[in-house]
Amino acid sequence: MFVSSQVDPFNHLKIILNSDGTITRLRQDPHTHPAPDPTLPIPVLTQDATINQSNRTFARIFLPRSALHNSSTNLPLIVYFHGGGFILFSAASDFFHDACVSLANDTNSIVVSVDYRLAPEHRLPAAYDDAVEALHWIKSRPHDWLTNHADYSNCYLMGSSAGANIAYHAALRVAAGTNSDGINYLEPLKIRGLILSQPFFGGTERVPSEVRLAEDPVLAPHVCDVLWKLSLPVGVDREHEYCNPRGGDGAVVLERVRELAWRVVVSGSYEDPLVDHQIRLARLMEEKGVAVVTSFNPTGSHGAEVRHPLHQKRLHHLLKHFIASSSSSLLP
Repeated sequence: MFVSSQVDPFNHLKIILNSDGTITRLRQDPHTHPAPDPTLPIPVLTQDATINQSNRTFARIFLPRSALHNSSTNLPLIVYFHGGGFILFSAASDFFHDACVSLANDTNSIVVSVDYRLAPEHRLPAAYDDAVEALHWIKSRPHDWLTNHADYSNCYLMGSSAGANIAYHAALRVAAGTNSDGINYLEPLKIRGLILSQPFFGGTERVPSEVRLAEDPVLAPHVCDVLWKLSLPVGVDREHEYCNPRGGDGAVVLERVRELAWRVVVSGSYEDPLVDHQIRLARLMEEKGVAVVTSFNPTGSHGAEVRHPLHQKRLHHLLKHFIASSSSSLLP
């Protein structure tokens, strides 16, 4: 049985549920404008590009300034999906923008942050569809910064919280469409690994970390209940594969991930109510033979790897070495 709480989840999320099934978002969500001018004294340049005008999806590209002065070596490419429980925020939200600036700078990578459609106006799998469409966009209509400076053979899918869920499901779709020789419909774009930061998964039964942290001030389990209710397809429960990675065919597709030799990082914090779900996800992948690197810190709430500088730097340090070790396998 789910643990109750006196905190109203709608007030906590600062949303109002409308009679037509949409929500009104009340929270202040400051946006940061892109800064593409190379004359600006900033370490990372940023620029937006439209992915699908009808769906109002776009990509924010983060280019380390150093790439402009080094034409001999292209940089790893990280395709990033922001968090927000599938219902909030944007690639332009100030704290996600700042996190991607730090990510690009700390790992010396080009970051493409994807702005996808939000639930409940666009329930899952809309965000997964947008994620895969973004990969097609990178492949077929590349931005000049990507064409000139990105190493398409060294790509990583990354997300935070719900964004990690999106990265995971987008990766499963790509893996399922890749043949035995490792050739897929995204060529020349080649995925080398997944980076899942505090991934957002769940199930119908509370796990011990949810019971232990039932009154968590950041992301209490009863708040997650509302997020899943607003984002999952109407009529399905939380054993659905979008929420529980052991549901559906996802666990079978993970065997394809193993065959493709994609490496995975799963990171999180023991003060996050979702940590047991995250550990179970890592164990599932390990059961399927996927090479998994785990990093779970003793402290840090949900979202700490985006908002808290110390946790963010610790994660980026891990990713710098993860990408370097993955890239070394590309050398002759």
